[in-house]
Amino acid sequence: MMRAILDRFYALTLYLAAACLVLIGVLVGAQVIGRIADTLLKLFGYPPYGFLVASLAEIGGYLLAAGSFLALAATLKRGAHIRVTVVLGIASARVRRWLELWVLAAGTTFVAYVSYSLIALVYDSYRFKEISYGLIPVPLAIPQAAMAAGAIALLIALVDELAATWRTGRPSFRTGEDSALGTREG
Repeated sequence: MMRAILDRFYALTLYLAAACLVLIGVLVGAQVIGRIADTLLKLFGYPPYGFLVASLAEIGGYLLAAGSFLALAATLKRGAHIRVTVVLGIASARVRRWLELWVLAAGTTFVAYVSYSLIALVYDSYRFKEISYGLIPVPLAIPQAAMAAGAIALLIALVDELAATWRTGRPSFRTGEDSALGTREG
């Protein structure tokens, strides 16, 4: 039951990350089409319409940050994060298990701190009503909250992996790594 809930949660964060990237594409595409239309209007002697996606760079940056953070948990669970496994490849199964547990515990501690800091940042931005300086004033708590949600999702995934590694001796994401690399390590 809990496994199904967590897997759906990771899938949801991945879909939200994909939606952020699609939205970036749509906004940039609209801007490009607007510029092409303006060029065509000028070519045919008409005044350009001047279509503009206001604050495109700023909003695109917020969406990219949100998408990047929201994808972290699902990427970890699928074994798609870049890992340097040279030491793990030569370690015995027992040493490898303890190294992976140590790294997962250290990563969990670090991401817990990052999550806490991002939550504090969101709270402060909300409390002080901070807004961006672009053409469209965006409350900064909104993109910061998406980053915090992604960090919290990664924290949940790391705790999930830590528990799985402690229980089985092998992180579940190694199955994804093995299938991507065509290997089967320890």
